[in-house]
Amino acid sequence: MAMNDKATFWFPAKRYGWGWGLPVRWQGWVVFALYAALAYAGVYYFKAQRDVSGLLVYLAILTAALIVVVVAKGERPVGWRWGKQMKSAPRD
Repeated sequence: MAMNDKATFWFPAKRYGWGWGLPVRWQGWVVFALYAALAYAGVYYFKAQRDVSGLLVYLAILTAALIVVVVAKGERPVGWRWGKQMKSAPRD
């Protein structure tokens, strides 16, 4: 059974703008949920420690890890998109 192209990536490219949208496969949703849960847990941990700089470093590392996964498993090529490309009219 052949998999279609959409099944090979976890995060589709946005239709408008730069970057990726919400996940389209369960693996992407697991990554997204794990990121949100770890960020939420980090906020409470560092709030109890009263360590704002530690929280910022933690969130930066967590976000960098998310970006690495999205780049590796996201739709390519990524770039600025303006929606569906219009076909040009034939010239006379």
